[in-house]
Amino acid sequence: MSERRPHLRSSHPSAGGGEASTGSVPASRTGPEETRSGRTSTVGRLAATVERLRAEVREAHAAADGRALVELAKGVMIERLQCGPAQAARQLAELADQAGLSQLELAADIINQAACDQVAEVAGDFLRRASGDPRHEEEAGSSVAVRLRTAECAALAAADTQAVAESLLEHALAPLGATAVAVWAIGSDASLTLYGHAGFSADEAGRWRYVPPGVATVARQALSERRTLPITSLAEAGIPSIGHSQAPDGGRVALPAGTGGRIHGVLEICWPGPLTPQSPAITRQLEALAELCAHTLEDLPGSGVFLPAARELVDVSELVDLSDGLYDPALVLTPHLDPEGHLTDFRIRHANSSFVDPAGRPRSAVNGALLLEAYPMAAGHSDLFEKVEHVYATGEPFRARRMTLTALVDQVPLASVADLSISRQGDSVLLIWRIEDETVRLASLLQHAQRLGRIGGFEENLVTGEITWNGELFALYGRTGSDSPVSLQDLADHAHPDDAVAIGRFVQSVLHHRRATSTAFRLERPDGVTRHIRVIAEPVLDADDRLLAVRGAYQDISSQHWTEVALAATRDQLAYTEQESAERNRLALQLQHAIMPPTPDIVEAPGLQVAVRYRPAESESLVGGDWYDAVVLPSKRILLCVGDVAGHGIDAATGMVVLRNAMRGLAVTGAGPGQLLSWLNMVAHHLTEQVTATAVCGLYDPETRILRWARAGHLPPVLVRGNDADTLPVLGGMLLGALAGAQYHEDEVQLEPDDTLLMYTDGLVERRDTAVHESLAQLIATAQAPATTLERRLDRLLTHSKSDTDDDTCLIGIQVS
Repeated sequence: MSERRPHLRSSHPSAGGGEASTGSVPASRTGPEETRSGRTSTVGRLAATVERLRAEVREAHAAADGRALVELAKGVMIERLQCGPAQAARQLAELADQAGLSQLELAADIINQAACDQVAEVAGDFLRRASGDPRHEEEAGSSVAVRLRTAECAALAAADTQAVAESLLEHALAPLGATAVAVWAIGSDASLTLYGHAGFSADEAGRWRYVPPGVATVARQALSERRTLPITSLAEAGIPSIGHSQAPDGGRVALPAGTGGRIHGVLEICWPGPLTPQSPAITRQLEALAELCAHTLEDLPGSGVFLPAARELVDVSELVDLSDGLYDPALVLTPHLDPEGHLTDFRIRHANSSFVDPAGRPRSAVNGALLLEAYPMAAGHSDLFEKVEHVYATGEPFRARRMTLTALVDQVPLASVADLSISRQGDSVLLIWRIEDETVRLASLLQHAQRLGRIGGFEENLVTGEITWNGELFALYGRTGSDSPVSLQDLADHAHPDDAVAIGRFVQSVLHHRRATSTAFRLERPDGVTRHIRVIAEPVLDADDRLLAVRGAYQDISSQHWTEVALAATRDQLAYTEQESAERNRLALQLQHAIMPPTPDIVEAPGLQVAVRYRPAESESLVGGDWYDAVVLPSKRILLCVGDVAGHGIDAATGMVVLRNAMRGLAVTGAGPGQLLSWLNMVAHHLTEQVTATAVCGLYDPETRILRWARAGHLPPVLVRGNDADTLPVLGGMLLGALAGAQYHEDEVQLEPDDTLLMYTDGLVERRDTAVHESLAQLIATAQAPATTLERRLDRLLTHSKSDTDDDTCLIGIQVS
């Protein structure tokens, strides 16, 4: 018995002569006048009466729980002292008085010493780990012991799980700050059923009465992981659970409730706010409560809509009979517990007739053995034992296809590759596996290969006349399995008439020359469909070189045939297109060279040097519409033009010819460059077929050294003066051919001796990955470098051009002397 210690004033009621605490109604927060008026009114009297009755009910429940704990202690004393009930009651009262304890506290100590279970360990932890003076340590330990033993007695005495949940919350969890508790039972299908709850509204409990299998909840996660699951905050975890709408930031602790390696349910405890880390002592206290719930769920009567898995008992003999009726190997396993009730192994209760021990032991030697002793590698790489343990604990069946088993005996595999099934049947586990036959697997692969390749096999016995076809060959011929197969001699009757000669040579080669050969023909099926077939066959000879049979295969090559036909037609079309394109490019190149020869004529003008460069595109297919012109007009002024027609090929070349000749003809009118571009725009818009182009036009007067110029969407000319170079101001002007009434602005430039003016097309500067203004800056930097002659300046510009579009390029340079 416990040593004498200072009297502990317990908040719980005592029984059998101990102190009893009185229930108190919370004091009203209203003022004196409101209190007096509330007491005199009818509603106030009714409210006070209801509150008083509630307090009395709570006190009665607490007293009943305390009496159950005291009565349990009396029973221990009766068994230990071999005395009667009355003597045990007197002895308990005397011992309590001598120790200065209430009978309730002394009863908890007696039960702790007698039980030596997890509840006693929890109380001991509180005694050892509590800080402060010894008196507080003793009070804390006694309080925990009383709380847990009171909750245990209430759980054992409760008529249903609902009362168990209410007792757990009141006696053990509310002092820890918990506000609600839920007790879940596991169904045979791994569903969860709410069997008891406290702290939740009736509507909330009704909504969560049943959770189907596979729905992720806090209790489900604790069940799957088979461990205590603390959740700091439901909102952060993102896992739904009962009461989450009432306290979305509340903390949770879910504990699997199981005994003997089998989980019967889950205890879920709710806190109103985020959960702080719990001490190991508190965690062990919660685990003790989960153990109480496990015993309660295990003893629940098997009534109700949702039956707990703990009551779904299946007779082992019935399971043995079921396994004997299976063609696959099967083991019936039952849990093996240690003296403390912990699962350590599974006993092989029965191995069916299909089971073959890899070590050659008889089945009688395997029956009754422990799984890990008989097959130690069951805990190897395949984790077979862990899977069996998980199925037994949670009731969730396990299925796997083509699983490699490593349960070995003397390094001999129990089964290399197998389909595995593990299921819990009552208190037993049924383990079934189907060893994969390599021959069957290869036959299945061959069948799939024939189906995917549209190949059908045959064998024709020339002695008996029997013909064997597989199912795929019947499908190729458009026949059913009840139709007669076609012999090689009759093959020509089912083929296109034009293929009769080829089939005749094929049959003669196989049957008469006895050589393996193949041929292709068009099969005409009964449904009117024609398929292109390739047949290959080989003779089968006996030891005397006599022909016994012919075997071979048919393959539907219709897709390949039509692909080859389409490919041949595409090749012919491509060859024709390539020839036509080459001819058009040749004509465009000839036309371009006729208008602008590779070696341009030198333009002679007084006081002015003119040089021209033209660089054709690298590919003949990119022959474009770039053009230039430098000619002395009847007025002695010099026409300088550079243009670029959009596109490539013969259309761009012909458009270039039209615009270049039109510009020459219009220039003799004496009009300025702006007017010339306006007229040229009308030509491009009305007299050509959708031709658009850019151009820059200049008229230079040798006497005044004045250059009048205009542009139509073209890059501006570059003026080099001394060691400086820059583009001329950008003038307004739309590209040619876009709008009929476009207007073009003019500007004048007074040139000085030794000035150089450059006109060019975009093929000189255009790059795919560089902006136009950056390319112009590179051109200006190259142009302003000193050059001894105009010709060398133009050559250097072409050499240092960084254009990467493979477009043709025109470049005109004039230098004032």
